[in-house]
Amino acid sequence: MPPFLHPFAPSGASNFQCTFSVSSIEAGAPLHSRILLMNVDRLREVCLSFPGATEQVQWGCDLVFKVGGKMFAVTPLEPAPVCLSFKASPENFAELTERPNIIPAPYLARAQWVALQTRDALPAEELAPLLRQSYDLVLAKLPKKMRDALLRAKPPARQARRKNSAKEKRERSR
Repeated sequence: MPPFLHPFAPSGASNFQCTFSVSSIEAGAPLHSRILLMNVDRLREVCLSFPGATEQVQWGCDLVFKVGGKMFAVTPLEPAPVCLSFKASPENFAELTERPNIIPAPYLARAQWVALQTRDALPAEELAPLLRQSYDLVLAKLPKKMRDALLRAKPPARQARRKNSAKEKRERSR
């Protein structure tokens, strides 16, 4: 059986292995299907853009996105039957699990988590708001004091960029 790239593997990464094909990002695929699918770089960019969101590798091979220590999205870094799991509202859980390649997440379905069996189960423009909703659902369950602290905090990456760009502007004006 030929090796397949992990469905959320960074572009150009050849060391990720998975049981799913990523033919939609091959050179011959239409441009719109290459743009609409989310890889791990884009997934990280989306999830870490939320205030207080963190990532960590947990259980040996899963990249877990958390807010306030509670997870809101998980993607495996090794071959697995699902390529992304996240929390959904009760309405979205019912609607999403009726779609092809989206199932109740193993071990987490009772908490209304869904799992994507293929990378193209949802286009990126639909997935990003669902990830935000997952983050919001988890954030809403945190204690008010923690919620307020997380929402006041600025993402570290953005602060660093602003400092660097202000520093660069000062150096250019000299």
